[in-house]
Amino acid sequence: MDKLYEERGEFVDLIFCDPPYFLSNGGITCQNGRMVKVDKGDWDKSNGAEVNHQFNYEWLKRCQRILKPNGSLMVSGTFHVIYSIGYAMQQLNMKILNNITWQKPNPPPNLACRYFTHSTETIIWAAKNLKSKHKFNYELMKEINNDKQMKDVWVMTAPGKSEKTYDKHPTQKPIALLDRLILAVTNEGDLVLDAFNGSGTTGVSCIRTNREYIGIEIDKKFIELSKKRFSEQIKLNEKLSA
Repeated sequence: MDKLYEERGEFVDLIFCDPPYFLSNGGITCQNGRMVKVDKGDWDKSNGAEVNHQFNYEWLKRCQRILKPNGSLMVSGTFHVIYSIGYAMQQLNMKILNNITWQKPNPPPNLACRYFTHSTETIIWAAKNLKSKHKFNYELMKEINNDKQMKDVWVMTAPGKSEKTYDKHPTQKPIALLDRLILAVTNEGDLVLDAFNGSGTTGVSCIRTNREYIGIEIDKKFIELSKKRFSEQIKLNEKLSA
């Protein structure tokens, strides 16, 4: 059956993506106690709601095409982009399975003092289509959660200095978050794709959990950063298994 999937171009078990949030439009935020501009790069600049949504629809469509029939797709984002992601998934007849909330206990303060402090990001978990029979390692998630059913709100700190040894990415995710997502819906040896590789956290997590990995990235700076992180994790794995 796996050979049939490959012939049809469906070969990925899990796709995790953290796409642009389209936030780099002259705003400000707080970083290390200082007021700084929100300017992550040209890739994060908004081109208007319709163009942004068409971009999300197109990359999701391509991901859906290569996902195995019973594979999973997980996409993270803030409220600036996540509703477009959810709507595009519905347009593509994907099956939305869960809405996971990542709560940050140490978020930066809201400098405008006109809104609630932004302390969460959302991960939408979806299956390829409405007929998909997705994988979920329920017992493992229960074991991780002190023998209780795991809920859809996860409290985890943002990446610390130990995860930014070589450099950092403006939207870098904590390894603990990717570890849990990957362990929840894949088995050892499965193939994971990240279409927005960034600093390579998804790849690092795949090395830690013994999964295969494909990462896609256009910025050479972040490709080099990812290589360094991958090498470091491979060496650590070898020490632990020695």
